[in-house]
Amino acid sequence: MENQRNISQFILLGLSYDQNIQTFCFVLFLFCYISLLVGNLLILISIRCSPLFNQPMYYFLIHLSSMDICYTSSVTPKLIGDLLWGRKNISYDNCMLQLFSMHFFGGIEIFILTAMAFDRYVAICKPLHYMIIMNRTKCNLLVLAAWAGGAVHSMPQLSMAIQLPFCGSNEIDHYFCDIFPLLKIACADTYITGILVVANSGMVALVTFVVLFVSYVIILFTLRNHSAEGRRKALSTCVSHITVVILFFGPSIFDYLRPPTTYPEDKVFALFYTIIAPMLNPLIYTLRNSEMKNAMRKVWCQRLFLKEP
Repeated sequence: MENQRNISQFILLGLSYDQNIQTFCFVLFLFCYISLLVGNLLILISIRCSPLFNQPMYYFLIHLSSMDICYTSSVTPKLIGDLLWGRKNISYDNCMLQLFSMHFFGGIEIFILTAMAFDRYVAICKPLHYMIIMNRTKCNLLVLAAWAGGAVHSMPQLSMAIQLPFCGSNEIDHYFCDIFPLLKIACADTYITGILVVANSGMVALVTFVVLFVSYVIILFTLRNHSAEGRRKALSTCVSHITVVILFFGPSIFDYLRPPTTYPEDKVFALFYTIIAPMLNPLIYTLRNSEMKNAMRKVWCQRLFLKEP
C-alpha cells in the first residue's frame, strides 16, 4: 500500500495531443453523450408510461437503457471535461472508482443482453409457454442475477487494480482508467495479473457472445416453421438485438481477449463499447420496432396534447 500511495493521482494521456483534434472530439462526444441521454430517457419514459412495460422484452429494455446511461456516464463526462479544459488528471481513488463502475455497469449490461436473448428464444421457440416462463417474478430474478453478475465480474478487477504497486510513471495511455493501461505502468511483474484479467473480462465477453450466438442460431432455425408475417416480426426484433450485441461485444473481445498488453487501437475500439454502441441503442431499438415507435408516439403526443390550453 505504501508503494501504491507514492502516486496520489494519474495523468490520462487521452485520445490525441493535437488541439484541433481535441476540439473536434469535444464537440463530437458532447453531441454523442447528449444524444445518448435523450434517447435512452425517451425509451425509459415511453415504456414506463405505456402498456409495453408489462411485456418482458421491454421490461429488460428499460434496464438496458438505464445501464447504458450509468455505464457511459462513468467515462464520458470525464473525457468531455478533459477535452474542454485540457486538465487530464484523475486522483487514485477516482481512478479506482471509474474502473470499478465501468466494469460493474458493463457487466450488468452484458447479462441483461443475455436475458433479452433468452426472452426472444422463449417467445419464438416456446410461444405457448411464454407468459408462464417469462412472468414478472422470473424477469426480476434475471435482472437481479445480472446485477450479481456485474458485481462478481467487477470486484476481482478492482481487487487486482488496488494491489498493483505504482512507484514510477503515473501517465495512463488511455482516456479512462482501465486495468490493462494500469498494468503497463505498475512497477512489478504483472504477468499473472494480466492472465487473470484475460480470464475474467475476456472469457466473460467470449462465453456470453457464444451463448448469444448459439441462441440466435436456434431462433433463426425455428423461424423456418413460422408464417411470413411471424418471421418478419420476429426478425425485426432479433436483428435489432443482434446489431447491439455485435457493436458491444466485437470491440470488447478485441480489447480483453488477448495477451495482456496495450495497443494504440485500443482507444478507438474502446470508443465503440463505451460511447458509440450505447448511443446507437435507442435508434436501433426504435427505428426497426413498430411497437416502440407507436408507444412513443402515443405517450408524447398525449403529453403534448394535455399541455395545450
